[in-house]
Amino acid sequence: MTKITELLGIQYPIFQGAMAQISTSQLVAAVSNAGGLGIIASGGMSGEQLKQEIDKTRTLTDKPFAVNVMLMMENCDEIIDVIIANNVKIITTGAGTPKRYMSRLKEANIIVIPVVPSAKLAKKMEDLGVDAVVAEGMEAGGHIGEVATMPLVTAVTNAVTIPVLAAGGIASGKSMAAAFALGASGVQMGTVYLGSEECPIAQEYKNKVIESVETSTVVTGRKNGAPVRTIRNEMTAHYIELENKDVAREELEKLTMGSLTKAVVDGDVENGSLMAGQIVCQVNKLKSVKEIHEEILNDYRKVVLPEL
Repeated sequence: MTKITELLGIQYPIFQGAMAQISTSQLVAAVSNAGGLGIIASGGMSGEQLKQEIDKTRTLTDKPFAVNVMLMMENCDEIIDVIIANNVKIITTGAGTPKRYMSRLKEANIIVIPVVPSAKLAKKMEDLGVDAVVAEGMEAGGHIGEVATMPLVTAVTNAVTIPVLAAGGIASGKSMAAAFALGASGVQMGTVYLGSEECPIAQEYKNKVIESVETSTVVTGRKNGAPVRTIRNEMTAHYIELENKDVAREELEKLTMGSLTKAVVDGDVENGSLMAGQIVCQVNKLKSVKEIHEEILNDYRKVVLPEL
């Protein structure tokens, strides 16, 4: 048992990272049923769509699950209303501060866990009264910060007294053990679930994940201050080419518009946005979420540190 399992009432200190259009009821329930914390990604959803996902998840599991809230969303107020009205007891947050919602969330006895890219922000979140933080390093897939997981988790655990989860580059028992050695109380993983049987992405996307090696990902968008890690394809090559020519931001946005749907739904692996972290190389076979957790935990239990 760790501080995180005790706080949330889950079996294992494992979070499934929220991935837009991917972290829906099917995957979320599978993770929660396998002892972790499944997290619904509300990004891009209307309030009604989120309510439907919450209801679906509850038909598939009686275990704890969470909702992730992207705080820069225009309909964030509506999303928070739905979370409170539907008695969701755990949320994770990103892309902003939950400050304006904290009093309402705490009145509703909701556990609040922001994702942070720095120790400074982690401390600010602790001062706000959040219950834990996820320190996500740049090895992660999707939108990322600029600090790698190992120095970030070390800095965050030194800066705060609340529980810290490590994220970014974690997909095995060895990396989970490393996170605990750095002072974390749990881990958050996303990419590893892209290779799960329950993950609702196009088979072509899964195949690309399984084929990938440690150098298969690339970061785009740094010049615009919005770095994103994805698997290399024709779209990323074109994006980098345009980025190097200093084209207008609007032209870059036009290139990526709808690209996540192209990947997730259409299986277009050349023009879609194949979000994945650097540990994509460790996802080399299709498995159930239960099998993924069992392998990670068995691997974790075998880790023996040498005497010095």
